[in-house]
Amino acid sequence: MTPLQGKVAVVTGAAALLGSAIARAFVQAGARVVAVDIDAVRGEALAAGLGEGCRFVACDIASDNALDALVAGVLRTEGRIDCLVNNAVVYGDAGLGAARADWLSALNVNLVSGAMLVQKSADALAAQGGAIVNMGSVGGKFGAAGRALYPAAKAAILQLTRNQAATLAPRGVRVNSVSPGWTWSDALSRMADGDRARADRVGAPMHPLGRVGDGDDVAQVVLFLCSDAARFVTGADIPVDGGFSMLGPDQGRSARDWFGAA
Repeated sequence: MTPLQGKVAVVTGAAALLGSAIARAFVQAGARVVAVDIDAVRGEALAAGLGEGCRFVACDIASDNALDALVAGVLRTEGRIDCLVNNAVVYGDAGLGAARADWLSALNVNLVSGAMLVQKSADALAAQGGAIVNMGSVGGKFGAAGRALYPAAKAAILQLTRNQAATLAPRGVRVNSVSPGWTWSDALSRMADGDRARADRVGAPMHPLGRVGDGDDVAQVVLFLCSDAARFVTGADIPVDGGFSMLGPDQGRSARDWFGAA
């Protein structure tokens, strides 16, 4: 029997490259997936490709009314929610030049909407002893010139995860986060002009394992956190970054190496 047979997983941001990899992994693990995204064209294509195990729901997660309808619809059609993956994200970031409206818009999607979806689905998750995975990022752990909105949201998600875990533990709901490094996603694909080999070449010095991540690398850890194998894991952040976060500015090389190369 597959590890998540009969479970129902809600995955936001499911139409994008990383979200679709997560949705696909859940289906392959035996779960029924409700794939949520604002992009109906890509979302419908994803559901068609994954077959009966996946149903697409178009939803603007920045709307409380839309989130209420989403949760009610999942419970009406599926009867339960076992897993929630808060993966939806926007990347636009003008850094120091961002206007207040830019901040509010980015935080609304990247942080607040996921928090509201947890609030609205908490009872359903508690009824199943469910699990939540919030998508963090190495971007929320380190400084990066020229960026502010995305890193701030990702840093906040790591703290929010701990608070949600402490709050929901008495109800049997586990909450964890996953922090990918550079991962083959819509954003990275745009930067690499669609050239995966180029992304690996550019990203290799920052990732000791020598490449950027695949969506499935992240998806498999999400599955673990939602499975009974992680039944005693909550409030944790799991780096899925090929070693990115263990390096310092010296990129894992000693001072002797740097002086020898100088």
